[in-house]
Amino acid sequence: MQHSARTGRRSTVRAARRLAVLVPLVCALGALVSCSKQEEALTTPCGLVIDGSGSAAAAKEGFDSEAKLKDTLGGFLTDQKCGTLDFAPVTRSSRSSSCRQDEVDLDPPHDANTDQKAQRAGAQRDAAVAALAELKCARTQNGSDVWGALTRIGEAVPTGGPTPKLLVVSDFDQADPEFHLSRQDITTKTARAKVIDSLVDKRGMPGIKGMDVFPVGLGMQYKAKPSEAADFDSFWTEALEGKAKAHVDDKYRG
Repeated sequence: MQHSARTGRRSTVRAARRLAVLVPLVCALGALVSCSKQEEALTTPCGLVIDGSGSAAAAKEGFDSEAKLKDTLGGFLTDQKCGTLDFAPVTRSSRSSSCRQDEVDLDPPHDANTDQKAQRAGAQRDAAVAALAELKCARTQNGSDVWGALTRIGEAVPTGGPTPKLLVVSDFDQADPEFHLSRQDITTKTARAKVIDSLVDKRGMPGIKGMDVFPVGLGMQYKAKPSEAADFDSFWTEALEGKAKAHVDDKYRG
């Protein structure tokens, strides 16, 4: 019995050694089994709106959109499990702006031997480079057509699947050649409703219904004016949630 037990153990060890040699060979030959851990698929369509207006400059009176972009983009892409990223600039005429970056695939095609973590990290770096290029272009066109940028990103992100997530790096100070929010009366709910209706009548409704909007920098120009800040926040909440039927999330607002 003792001899049989030793023999059995040796047979088991030899079998394990053969298996240890065989598995890498199977992987190398492209067997049908997965030889490396596959990551969860990234399926969320995401969009980035980036403000290139004067108020977004790295100045004392600005809110520094570049710094805020660098601080939030990576976390946003990871937190929201973004599979793609589309871009829209905030300029004097955002919807028709010539500033354009191609959609970035954040979960590129891979096989069983791909290091997906490294591949996805590279894709996120590509997204960051594209975002900075979009910002650089937007700065040459100035202006602050936030509504047009929301319309454009709503047209760009894929729909029909998971809920799109939009990161909007802007102080939201709508100020294009035809409409300046700072010149409007937004001190009451009734007054705000009239301004929103006027904006929609002139520009149409951005197609962001049901999407999650994550503002970064909203209302920063009112840091020293709490009463005006409250009216400004209410305006955009009523415009985005009440009118456009999107959902506003302050997770990255800062």
